[in-house]
Amino acid sequence: MEKDLSLELQAQVTAASEQDTPLRIIGGDSKAFYGGELIGEALSVAGHRGIVSYEPSELVVTVRSGTPLKDLERVLAAQGQMLPFEPPHYGDGATIGGTIACGFSGPRRPFAGAARDFVLGCKVLTGKGDIVSFGGQVMKNVAGYDVARLMTGALGTLGVLLEISLKVLPMPEQEVTLSMPLSTTEALDVMCARAVKPLPLTAASYDGEVVCLRLSGAPSALKAAQKKIAGEVLDYGEQYWREVREQEYYFFQSTLPLWRLSLAPATLPLPLQGQWFFDWGGAQRWLASDMMPADIRDAVAAEGGHATLFRNKHYYEGIAYADVFHPLSKPVNKIHQKLKTVFDPKNILNRDRFVIF
Repeated sequence: MEKDLSLELQAQVTAASEQDTPLRIIGGDSKAFYGGELIGEALSVAGHRGIVSYEPSELVVTVRSGTPLKDLERVLAAQGQMLPFEPPHYGDGATIGGTIACGFSGPRRPFAGAARDFVLGCKVLTGKGDIVSFGGQVMKNVAGYDVARLMTGALGTLGVLLEISLKVLPMPEQEVTLSMPLSTTEALDVMCARAVKPLPLTAASYDGEVVCLRLSGAPSALKAAQKKIAGEVLDYGEQYWREVREQEYYFFQSTLPLWRLSLAPATLPLPLQGQWFFDWGGAQRWLASDMMPADIRDAVAAEGGHATLFRNKHYYEGIAYADVFHPLSKPVNKIHQKLKTVFDPKNILNRDRFVIF
């Protein structure tokens, strides 16, 4: 059932701001595991749902933040369209607001773009109780566009997302996944080499034994591409990529701390102990390891990357929540502080969830 709860949410935030009461923003709560400590009274946006406008011919949809992600995807699929960044759900209750707030993107991300690349605009409720809008519904409207994208991945610390306008794209006619057994070094070489060639590549992963490459497009294009790429057709390709996206693949069942490492795709294997899974053609590397956070981050930083403690953060006894995310440099941290002061001066929204002030 579609509902606009903007005014109700505004009243709650205004009251909390006046009383200096921290609020924890909740949609479907499917991503509560991610980020820092959960602090404050619940501010639920789950009932603030519904599609505000959708123009299939314009490839643009505007939706309220509490709308279930599965409902939005169902509406888009009925028109043969999709969210290009292939967002993971991590639970049946996932909402589009939580998806954008976390900035999560799936296997298609390095080939189609990240979540923030498709955010055209948004309506936000600030920590001061003001409702403000940024961006527009067309890509050429750049007024405030960067601010709208800034909300992507901010974990609700800069404001409560009320509405999001997104660019959508047509679903591919057909997809096929090719697999080939390779060593780690060979896998990185193959994924990097294929990524720079004119192929309809939309996903590339390596689980330590087998490289999987997904091709998407017209049947004729896939047939031509298959002739250029060695490998066997993976019969359960659709299931495989869904399991990777939703972290249901066997690798992700480990109870060890799960680290997400961001590195240049061609970076050679790091000297870190644990189990590995490479996604995004080698740019996103998952590491299940009980090594100390400082040792992992030092090794990753030496290669120009960063490391996030994605799941099972409580494995480390006494770890500070600030250690969930890679430490920011002083200049970048200063920018974060200034933004927080502008949007949420009393620090009531998702306090300590992202950056501790």
